[in-house]
Amino acid sequence: MSAELIELQIQSGIATVCLNRPEKRNALNDELRSQLIAALERIAADQEVRALILTGKGKGFCAGGDLAAMEQRMHAPAGEVGINGWRRQQRVHYTQALLHTLPIPTIAAVNGAAAGLGADTALACDFVIASSDASFTWSYINRGLIPDGGGMYLLPRRVGLAKAKELIFGGRRVDADEALRLGIADRLSSPQALLADAQAWADEMSRGSRTALALGKTILNQSFELAAEQVFAQGSQAQGICYTSTEHRESVMAFLQKSAARHA
Repeated sequence: MSAELIELQIQSGIATVCLNRPEKRNALNDELRSQLIAALERIAADQEVRALILTGKGKGFCAGGDLAAMEQRMHAPAGEVGINGWRRQQRVHYTQALLHTLPIPTIAAVNGAAAGLGADTALACDFVIASSDASFTWSYINRGLIPDGGGMYLLPRRVGLAKAKELIFGGRRVDADEALRLGIADRLSSPQALLADAQAWADEMSRGSRTALALGKTILNQSFELAAEQVFAQGSQAQGICYTSTEHRESVMAFLQKSAARHA
């Protein structure tokens, strides 16, 4: 894709999306967000893509919301601040939901600082692999704001409610080692090996049935909110779909043929 603020590469079924605004530590402005949405929509529609890696160009993963855009919002006429903010939030929520619900495994390869909306964006992925140079901070409180990119939903599910409150209320920086201990990051890597390790992990997580992965992810994403009976019911319906999939049929037939050959 020809977008300047997003680099998208697809190789061997793995899409790598790189935020490409290094001079601003990949802070999200309206144009970068629009281009990120376009990349995610393209990936969602591509049946050949098996997994996604999200990373940042330069020293930062994503510095969060763009401060220049924040200043512009403050200069809007008083009667328009609220509705302008609402419109912006619709785009923010759409972007985060699109990333969170992609029907393929997603990995945030956090190469540097992930702050505010950048930290939320990392957690919107299924897995987080962090460089030893990475850090995380839910710094919204320092701007008089609350997490608006899913942090209030995603962070407690990784670190527990009390620790999430501590990190959001205090806005302190969490380095890579602490992020791993707390469960913010799932794996650590060196800066030099980060993308290679993320690609190997993406390949490992996406070898299975695309149908089973998509249906399983959809249910798992809701499992903390649903009653056990609802999870069982959704699982039963999804399994019925899996029974009809080409992947299931081919897998069973291959197993039976191999078993028959052993006993011949």
